[in-house]
Amino acid sequence: QVQLVESGGGLVQAGGSLRLSCAASGLTFSTYAMGWFRQAPGKEREFVASISRNSGSTFSSNSVKGRFTISRDNTKNTVYLQMDSLKPEDTAVYYCAADRGTAEAIYFRGTVDYWGKGTLVTVSS
Repeated sequence: QVQLVESGGGLVQAGGSLRLSCAASGLTFSTYAMGWFRQAPGKEREFVASISRNSGSTFSSNSVKGRFTISRDNTKNTVYLQMDSLKPEDTAVYYCAADRGTAEAIYFRGTVDYWGKGTLVTVSS
């Protein structure tokens, strides 16, 4: 059974930083592209960032480019999202995702094979 478990969310002031982690199990992690999505209250889920199997390619949305960095450690079956210069509009539930396709496909298509249950990030002004 595939499990994606996010951690690292919480309350932070605007301008601060958080690092989210997503631990994967039940799949061969190195064969999956990974991604992060988020859903703010009253809004649809949106793409945040994705990373290829070997970390050779990354994609990120315009709203987080230059502030958020996605990375992965295939020896730990974990993907990370380093979030810096946080803004109140970054407040959302952040979801980890795994897909057998490519990081580019996650970016353009927005559909994935597996989802985590999410972790809440709240940025206060």
